[in-house]
Amino acid sequence: MLGVNARPVVAKIVAPVVGGLARAGVTADMVTIVGTAGAVAGAVVLFGSGHLFWGTVAVTFCVLLDLLDGALARARGGGSVFGAVLDSTGDRAADAAIFASLAWWYSGAGDNRLLVLLALVCLVLGILTSYIKARAEGVGLSCDVGIVERLERLLLVLFGTGLAGLGVPFALHVALWILLVGSAVTVVQRIVAVHRSAAGALLPVQPTKP
Repeated sequence: MLGVNARPVVAKIVAPVVGGLARAGVTADMVTIVGTAGAVAGAVVLFGSGHLFWGTVAVTFCVLLDLLDGALARARGGGSVFGAVLDSTGDRAADAAIFASLAWWYSGAGDNRLLVLLALVCLVLGILTSYIKARAEGVGLSCDVGIVERLERLLLVLFGTGLAGLGVPFALHVALWILLVGSAVTVVQRIVAVHRSAAGALLPVQPTKP
């Protein structure tokens, strides 16, 4: 998975920025909120109005802030449980805004029903991918598998959208088809991984109320 392999390299690149933010008193939660708000606003305003290239530039910049919040939390002595939940929630909000805004544009002035369908299916599969892992880890199971995680999902949709904004024909079609297939495979991989990890484990029986 690209996300796992890229983390050590990314950590070295962002280390000076993280150090400067920490010294300035900026918290990881601040970075998460700014990055999420910027990504959502950029997607809704620019993608939603058909400005695909500049929308890609704006959303990519804001999404890159997501590389900083975890490292910043560690630099300030460790993250909080609330910060972890906030970060995950922000990721889901940004992802939803990107795909929903593309669906909005192509259902109207963009006039491409196939891209609407692809964007919506990719949105649903992305939510499933994240939910399966979160639910599995919530009951103590391992689910760290999949060929398409969030980084790959963002790279594909933003690369395809940016090229579409530059006028490259079918760039977004190709990107979303690849993402759809990869996400579907990832959902199956995670279901299989959870099934194997469970291996006869049972949820604790909740006592019934008298």
